[in-house]
Amino acid sequence: MGRRAAFLAAAGATAVLTAAGTLTAPATAAPTRAAACGDGSYQAEAVQNGSNWTARRGSSTVYTGTDMRAAVQAAVNSLTSGRTSKERVVVRGSGSVSAGSRISLPSYTVLDVCGTINVTGSGSGDQAPVYSRGTRDVEVQNLKLTGTPLYGIFMRNVQNVVLGQIDMRLSRGLGIRIDNRGDTSQWTRNVRIDSVYVSGASSHAVETYGVDGITIGTVTARNVGESGLLLNQTINASVTKVDAENAGTGTGYAAFRMANRNGRVGSGYPTNIRVGEVIARGGGRGVFCVSESGGATINKVTISNTGNNSVLIENCYNVNLAAQSGTISGGGELRLAARSEFPNNKDITIQNLTVTNSAIRESPCGENTTFRNLTRVNSSQSIC
Repeated sequence: MGRRAAFLAAAGATAVLTAAGTLTAPATAAPTRAAACGDGSYQAEAVQNGSNWTARRGSSTVYTGTDMRAAVQAAVNSLTSGRTSKERVVVRGSGSVSAGSRISLPSYTVLDVCGTINVTGSGSGDQAPVYSRGTRDVEVQNLKLTGTPLYGIFMRNVQNVVLGQIDMRLSRGLGIRIDNRGDTSQWTRNVRIDSVYVSGASSHAVETYGVDGITIGTVTARNVGESGLLLNQTINASVTKVDAENAGTGTGYAAFRMANRNGRVGSGYPTNIRVGEVIARGGGRGVFCVSESGGATINKVTISNTGNNSVLIENCYNVNLAAQSGTISGGGELRLAARSEFPNNKDITIQNLTVTNSAIRESPCGENTTFRNLTRVNSSQSIC
């Protein structure tokens, strides 16, 4: 067996090509556990009883008091020092934490929150109720958040991250941010997000920057101030569904946005961003590709009544929109455009769409643009 074949066999799944031309395995599967939050084995727990919290590691009590954050952090800190395999903390109860504080997760930590964390007050910087930086093999199995975080989950320069069932019903902030901005010479790698629901955030529901290898199940965004899902400088991404309603209303943000050379591998744009479906109702734009991004296939779109463009593709390369099917109804036009500071659009395919009560426009003319199998109902078309 060759080195490549051996790697694939060991990974147990199809590997992907990194920007450096090396192979990397997708995110490791979550540990097997029962469906109910908190079930299964664990090494430490934080338990609420009335207004009091108790954190335990086995028979040892490591915290007692009224501070939820301190209790959870004490449980996390009680795990085996220097461990090289995951240990799990279960949180049983609901409480409040300050927006200016963190629950920090070191490497090889699993957090399962069976209750709701309500974030209060204000803060600055990269504070988040769930925070991890410069770590590997971190997992958040269940998490419910309310309130006013700066970020709901913030992870920077991490590897092998799994986020399971995440529910954020916020009144400000950004839902999930995963990036490499602490050390941009290193990609954040191997991320999996199963299901995330975000409402009321003043910024994006989910944002990545500098990630190589991410698998996302469903992002559901409701009434968020900016994008539902924003991928910046991210490669080797697979997304099942983005479902956004009123994402970025009154702005140029979109249900699904790609920016800052997203999808660029080396100096090219091979297809490495794969999206199953984008649903956008109201809000700003439906799909927005900008600033030298591309390498993307979006299989299906259902876009209606966006206040800005239904679709805007601007200075992007190798983008296939509605590879299988799509509908655009009302709202802003489907537009192919370009800014002068970047090379023009190239290798854009728009197909299999029914466009109703809207418009299709390409200006300026791109290179190797393909429009096919388009049905227009009360919709104008101006293409090259």
